[in-house]
Amino acid sequence: MDKPFHGLYALPPGVDFAREFASGFLQRMQGQPPEAIARVTIYANASRTLTELKAAFDEQGPMLLPQMRPVTNLDLPEMRGTALAAPLARRLRLARLVAHLLQTRPDLAAGHSVPMLARSLTALMTEMQTEGRDLAALEAIDTGDHARHWENALAFLRIAAGYHLEAPMVDRAARQRAAAQQYLDDWARGLNLPDGPVIVAGSTGSHGATRMFMQAVTSLPNGAVVLPGFDFHQPQDVWDRLDERADDHPQARFAPLIRASGYPSRWTDTAPASDARNALLSLALRPAPVTDQWIADGPNLPDLIAPTQNVTLIEADQPGQEAEAVALLMRDAAERQERATLITADGNLTRRVTAALDRWHLRPDESAGQPLSLSAPGLFLRQVAALFGQALTIDRLLILLKHPVAMSGSATLPANEARRLTRDLELRLRKRGPAFPDGAALRDWADKGDALHKEWADWLAAMLDRIKLIEGDHALRPLSDRLGDLRDLAQGLAAGPGGDADASRLWQSRAGQLARAAMDHLASHAAEGPEMGPGDFSALLLDEFQQHMVRTEGEAHPLLHIRGPREARIIGSGTVILAGLNEGGWPRALEPDPWLSRQMRLDAGLTVPERQIGLSAHDFQQAIGLPRVFLTRARRDAEAETIPSRWLNRLMNLMNGLPQRNGPQALAAMRGRGDDWLAMAQALAQPTEALPAAPRPSPIPPGPPFRELPVTDVSLLIRDPYAVYAKRVLGLRPLNPLRPEPDAALRGQTLHAIVEELLTSKPDPDSSPDDLKAAFLRVTAKVLQAEVPWPAARTFWQARMEKIADQIVTDELARMQQGEPVVVERRGRVHIRDLDFTLTAKPDRIDQLRDGQVMIYDYKSGAPPSDAQISHFDKQLVLEAAMARQGGFDALGPADVAGIRYIQLGGEGKTHPRDYSAQMEQDNWQGFLRLIASYLTGGAGFTAKRAPEKTAYAGDYDHLSRYGEWSLSDPARPEKVGRDG
Repeated sequence: MDKPFHGLYALPPGVDFAREFASGFLQRMQGQPPEAIARVTIYANASRTLTELKAAFDEQGPMLLPQMRPVTNLDLPEMRGTALAAPLARRLRLARLVAHLLQTRPDLAAGHSVPMLARSLTALMTEMQTEGRDLAALEAIDTGDHARHWENALAFLRIAAGYHLEAPMVDRAARQRAAAQQYLDDWARGLNLPDGPVIVAGSTGSHGATRMFMQAVTSLPNGAVVLPGFDFHQPQDVWDRLDERADDHPQARFAPLIRASGYPSRWTDTAPASDARNALLSLALRPAPVTDQWIADGPNLPDLIAPTQNVTLIEADQPGQEAEAVALLMRDAAERQERATLITADGNLTRRVTAALDRWHLRPDESAGQPLSLSAPGLFLRQVAALFGQALTIDRLLILLKHPVAMSGSATLPANEARRLTRDLELRLRKRGPAFPDGAALRDWADKGDALHKEWADWLAAMLDRIKLIEGDHALRPLSDRLGDLRDLAQGLAAGPGGDADASRLWQSRAGQLARAAMDHLASHAAEGPEMGPGDFSALLLDEFQQHMVRTEGEAHPLLHIRGPREARIIGSGTVILAGLNEGGWPRALEPDPWLSRQMRLDAGLTVPERQIGLSAHDFQQAIGLPRVFLTRARRDAEAETIPSRWLNRLMNLMNGLPQRNGPQALAAMRGRGDDWLAMAQALAQPTEALPAAPRPSPIPPGPPFRELPVTDVSLLIRDPYAVYAKRVLGLRPLNPLRPEPDAALRGQTLHAIVEELLTSKPDPDSSPDDLKAAFLRVTAKVLQAEVPWPAARTFWQARMEKIADQIVTDELARMQQGEPVVVERRGRVHIRDLDFTLTAKPDRIDQLRDGQVMIYDYKSGAPPSDAQISHFDKQLVLEAAMARQGGFDALGPADVAGIRYIQLGGEGKTHPRDYSAQMEQDNWQGFLRLIASYLTGGAGFTAKRAPEKTAYAGDYDHLSRYGEWSLSDPARPEKVGRDG
């Protein structure tokens, strides 16, 4: 065969790489017999590139195809008989070393998990193998100028490298490097030459082994390398500057190849979509030390209006708006029957766009798929794994029970019934607890329902018993044991009562099958790993699941695609959207290396972190050269203002600095086109009809709205009548939180319970202060143990009670000398005949004094109300005094009131007297009668937030009153509601 190609070739940005490669290849093979093509071997950089190349050859009609292989899978004949070691097994062995390191030197990696450190260590070992570095490279590092931390890390690395790198070649990276070295040595000497031509297509040579193989291929008499996205506009002096100090430049990977094999020739003569745009990008992305060339070379660029007329810049205010605009672009392309490709490294943006497209029932083809960790089975297994070593809270339990995988294998429990029972359990736990559900609580609840209810509750109680056993599981245990416990518990929860795990959704779907395979793979190599605590085990499970991607089930739209930045080189037509162009998004933020500093990496002959920036820059340069391009970003994210991607920033700065080339006008036109799309997306999101703002409600229900009211609601009726309407008329009550916390409300309830327990025990008035204090603290400890399941809160509250115990005891002894408690947390009532209305109360405490009068007390965990607050709205104790005078409490009968006081169960524990007189009581009672009559007879509406004490007051029913559509300055609009309305 003649030699149709030899050496280094390239294609510029803005061409369809796969189709141009196929076209150039067939042009060079013209005149050859058909079987000559079959003797050619093509190595591509990735499997997707191979797929695109095959499609490009298929478009040329029937022919014998060349042999196509991935360049990352080199091998030598003598290696093919030996098996490769499983990467997971190798990583787990390194994890064992890391675990031992952390046990002996925990200060070296504070805050890091063993699996994460093992993965980063594995990546470092793989890079050393790829770059041909061994233990000697680490020995060459001079630690004299480095911090002690790096010296310690390097000492460990030498141990790990001695173990991992000196073993026989059982890793693919080591074989890749050895094969590339062998090919380079043999082919340079004319030995073991391949039977036919060899071409490397689409690789940038970013890894040492791949670059070495590419150099070996260019040395062949009939070998060629075709580079993607080559910048033919870049001058030679810039190429000469591209070394390891310029690794963040998009063309830096090509510099060693050019120095070894010469400047590349064009593979085809096809012009890119816009050669002038490529020149603009070439200048914009010059290395930082030579950006002064903008001034010299900028004026040589053509007028920038035409090169950028098919480039649109969309700068949205928020990520959600960016996603809506991108989705609209893709929908527009689908309607025009044009291919649309979204290229982004931002997974959150991808999910937003996919959700926005679902509005039109459009499902894009996403090459990456969904991480197994985010699939239904993956999430379920992670949530079950998170139970180990953690107390089971209400929200954790409900997350499991409401998961679609849970109870899906039961033949006797329909799915709807399972959800209904879970809802009933949620309401019960929200209302009564306990904060940490256990089997005993569920069995108590099981006895109060029908047969199905009891069967389900008994099954769940048994599961909670199993979970209870693992709550305190903080010990280091073999990985195989932890995997077995996880599988057993997950299958039990998935099976449901009397069910079968194999019939559940845990393992049935594509994601489930992948999850089972991942679990089996972990189990098969578990013996290689270290013993793990629950935190490291959860981290390992997450890390392993993130390595597996689940392709979206269902048919995707054939024209809509979502790709990662690395796939930019194989996209050649249609609408291309480069999204998420912010620093930290594209390019991604560099992850710190816990093992080697930047200088240490250079000393060892390894790549610097900035190489990842350069690879991302090359992806960007290739994609922006395509025919129709949209650049999108959001000015803000959830936390703060964002910074545009450095490449977008350079492009905008260069264009703004070229007024003689119409750069500012071209940039303004790019933004103008983007604003049009943003406006269309915003218009699409707007409702078709304007909804008027809700007025400030003041409903008047058919009278009387209620016949009874507790005295504690009177202050609410004064300040926020609408809240009383919602609670007492509509019967709506706010749900308790899913995860109870030791908050102020619970503290108040607990302190009340402590005092109630003490008083009902009837302490002897002649007790000594020390005896009463001891009894008080015993009761405190008893109640806290029963009511507060949080050890830290118990300890803190016990300490606070001990602090005020002397004051409480002193005041209590004084009170017992003046009288005795007669009413303690017992309900009383007064019926008002004229209104057919009953006022109820449950005083904390009413003491009958020696002279027959009574003293009204109320316990406060916080600051007690002031006299001014009592005068305006806090009427509880005054009305309780009026009720006592009218005989509202059976244990007292009608009684004169000596006064009202607050006992503070906080602060200094003092008792606070408040202004009181019989006239004051009478005035307040008459005011209450007028107030309640106005609501009972319909004379007043239940106005929302009628007189809040503070403008920041937040009520339980603000959302129901649609507060926010109206303000406190708006007048109320009384309106009859109900049957009479």
